[in-house]
Amino acid sequence: MSPKINKIEVDGNVITIVDHHSQDYISLTDMIRSKDGTFFISDWLRNANTLDYVSAWEVMNNPTFNYGEFAIIRQSAGSNAFKVSVKELIDKTNLTCIIAKTGRYGGTYAHKDIAFNFGMWISPVFQLYVVKEYQRLKEVESNQYNLEWNVKRILSKVNYTIQTDAVKNFILPNSNFTKSTEWLVYAEEADILNVAIFGCTAKQWRDTNSILALQDNNIRDFASINELAIVSNLESANAEMIRSGISKMDRFRKLVEIANYQKEALNKLDFLKSVKKLSNDVYLGKQTDELLD
Repeated sequence: MSPKINKIEVDGNVITIVDHHSQDYISLTDMIRSKDGTFFISDWLRNANTLDYVSAWEVMNNPTFNYGEFAIIRQSAGSNAFKVSVKELIDKTNLTCIIAKTGRYGGTYAHKDIAFNFGMWISPVFQLYVVKEYQRLKEVESNQYNLEWNVKRILSKVNYTIQTDAVKNFILPNSNFTKSTEWLVYAEEADILNVAIFGCTAKQWRDTNSILALQDNNIRDFASINELAIVSNLESANAEMIRSGISKMDRFRKLVEIANYQKEALNKLDFLKSVKKLSNDVYLGKQTDELLD
């Protein structure tokens, strides 16, 4: 899958932003076009303050950073003859905050933290505009994500009604549940979907995320857009199987199969994803079998 590409415009210059290991890297090649005269990224790297900033970032974020080799390079900073390239830094120190790309969007890119520092070297005003446009881009992305997430959440609630109607008309009439305990049937059916999609029941999630549960959050509030789409699809599928008289165990197996297939298909698409659950401590074993008994 091709990396995600975004663009912002600053001072009449289009600046490319690429996704690199789920982090935003901004094109220094595009940014330098805003600097009057003939300058190169290597001129910025000659600056001792630049190297100190880059080194501090790497120490904080890159466990494989070769600080010893970097320190040797840093000692030469300030001399008239000193010059260092991005390739040299990457090869000798395993630098990760700056990368070189080839192809259509080729050039030198830096992690946004480093790119903002590069923008300050160009000019303080330019740096502020870069930060402002980047923040605007992130706000637009966030609003799009929230809108799509809310639409999917509403749709899953609508289809939940389809499932509850099937339970009411086809399961409850043939069960021994009293009026006061009918809610257990609805909860069980909801948890069949939870286990099929999230790998845990609503109670397991609440037990693992007690603080969030006390704030009236539930497992589906932390579902990704992809997962909410699958929830909606499974609710309809489950309702159809209930009306067809398919057993709980057979329905669960089919729902897991559908969920896995749709996850694989949807995760290939470029959707923003949120955390499924806040702990990996939740696992299923006997509890899955008990749910389906």
